[in-house]
Amino acid sequence: MTPSTSTPSTAGAGPLAVRRWGAGEPVVLLHPLATSGELWTPLAEALADEFQVFAFDLRGHGESAWDGKPFSIADLADDLGAALDDLGLETVSLLGLSMGGSVGVNFAGRFPGRVRSLVLADTTAYYGDDAPQVWAERAEKAVSVPRSKQVAFQLDRWFSPEFRETHATEADRIVKIFLRTNSEAHAAASIAMGEMDSRALLPAVTAGTLVLVGEHDYATPPEMAAALADGIPGAALEVQTGLRHMSLIERPALAERVRAHLKTGSTGTETA
Repeated sequence: MTPSTSTPSTAGAGPLAVRRWGAGEPVVLLHPLATSGELWTPLAEALADEFQVFAFDLRGHGESAWDGKPFSIADLADDLGAALDDLGLETVSLLGLSMGGSVGVNFAGRFPGRVRSLVLADTTAYYGDDAPQVWAERAEKAVSVPRSKQVAFQLDRWFSPEFRETHATEADRIVKIFLRTNSEAHAAASIAMGEMDSRALLPAVTAGTLVLVGEHDYATPPEMAAALADGIPGAALEVQTGLRHMSLIERPALAERVRAHLKTGSTGTETA
């Protein structure tokens, strides 16, 4: 299935590129740091028989604009709101992975009436007291180390060794997206992640929320996912055995768990 593309205007640093699939109730997919909406193609195709799926490129990522200035996670959430306005979408379901999940938390906490249901995968509202320093170091490496030299570090975080061996083509697809990412935007987004603290917004989220996390995700480990589920009223936490940071990519069958949640808003208590 070939998605359509467009570039809705935003109130921030320029237009956001968006891919669209299917028809029906709108579902927005928000990608991780240093990737793009292209990452979501398999999941979007799986959901497009029942939903209209939108996958945005966040500011400075993929084909989206960026003015080169610093930005925050709240700025990315504001970009999303402006783009949804431009598309005429007052309310949507949101799914975010990693940085995309952090943007989703911020948006759902600040604009709860605009989010019907929420899926937060391998993400957090807060990286800890040392986050500014840790992420500043990562930002410096994003621009000083050639992108090809960063791949081994990223792959180890993203996927289990078994997946990298048995699904090398899919892992390589994600690597190619990473390699195309603007290094300066990668660095700016890293700073934004380190400065993020959305914990106070969690009680304001009204959407039925499903929190997913890989059992072996050491980028945003299960305890961070548990903090999200504890902070969001009625949220459910499901720990996915054997997976690392990109759980929804490594286990495509999770599309059906996502579908069930989007259709019912159920928070359930399943584990896998």
